[in-house]
Amino acid sequence: MSTQIALPLVTARGAETVVMGPSLVPVIEALQAAERWPFRTAILAGPPRSGKSLLARWFAESGAGEVVDGADALPEDEVFHRWNRAQADGKPLLLVANRAPGEWKVALPDLASRLGAALLIEIAPPDDELVAGLVAELSARRGLVLGEQVLSYLLPRLERSHAEIELLIETLDRLSLERKAPVTISLVRDALAERTGEFQPRLL
Repeated sequence: MSTQIALPLVTARGAETVVMGPSLVPVIEALQAAERWPFRTAILAGPPRSGKSLLARWFAESGAGEVVDGADALPEDEVFHRWNRAQADGKPLLLVANRAPGEWKVALPDLASRLGAALLIEIAPPDDELVAGLVAELSARRGLVLGEQVLSYLLPRLERSHAEIELLIETLDRLSLERKAPVTISLVRDALAERTGEFQPRLL
């Protein structure tokens, strides 16, 4: 079964949670060891909707260090200034990005060398355990009930992408509301067909 880690973040829904799977364990362990990062700097990179910002807020609000979210979209001199300030303050610095630093095309040589020396923490595509946990969590948030047969049909057919799983659950919710029907295998087929643009053969 998937597990969740309660993060010290207060929201309208209460404490935020991160759905866990084996692929996320190295990420959590690396964030908990900031004192061992080279030059006290790490880059947290991962695809959209993979929980980067939530993990970064957990890191910052736990007092472990400073965070620069969306670092790969900021002006290079601003990122360089934040790096220098963190070094002067003696605080770990976590840079959050959608891409690994090798894809940033950094023009400032000094910044490029510092990014190259930082620890790279990459969020991998979700493993099977994490996929199941994400489906359960996202469905529960929308009040959707997915039975065992539905899950057995759905899980092997899901793209291993955080964003696509979220969009698929949104599609299931919309179709269920439009048809005033529970989530069945037939409805899942239609949702998958809508997301992929492919015809899903029906069993007679």
